[in-house]
Amino acid sequence: MVAESFAHSLAAVLKEEGGNDDDPQDHGGRTSRGITQREYDAWRSAHGQGPIDVWTAPQEDIVAIYHEEYWQPWCDSLPSGIDYLYFDFSVNAGPVRAAIVLQRALGLPADGRIGPVTRAAIKSADPKKLLFDFSDQKAAFYRSLHQPHFIKGWLNRVAFSQDIAASMMTTA
Repeated sequence: MVAESFAHSLAAVLKEEGGNDDDPQDHGGRTSRGITQREYDAWRSAHGQGPIDVWTAPQEDIVAIYHEEYWQPWCDSLPSGIDYLYFDFSVNAGPVRAAIVLQRALGLPADGRIGPVTRAAIKSADPKKLLFDFSDQKAAFYRSLHQPHFIKGWLNRVAFSQDIAASMMTTA
């Protein structure tokens, strides 16, 4: 449960997300470093700023979005390694989906809300077992999407994030 994990986790997520992309098969559309144009416009508007091309977004904006929208409020309270797994999946599939998949990994009813029952289950879980169960649930979710164009990359991401999370657990 380490607040300092954000910088390490962010670096790993940015590596997976890559640079600029506008794949016509990706429903997210124009994207830079994992942040879609639509999301960037909304974030800028919420901060009293007008829209600009996400491909030219300053890195500090990208970092702020990741911290405000995907790291907070739960990652600082999660065990080291699990914080990264949750963050990574939240970025890739959305915070509610990340909560649902985490709850499934914990064997809980999945409502997408990290409330007291989920927090207690996380606290009592074996972090290494949770790492594997969460990774298995992430892979199952990706397979359920039936999108052959993306499945190999998604499953590679599951393996990459599992390895990063395991290394974070051993250095914590």
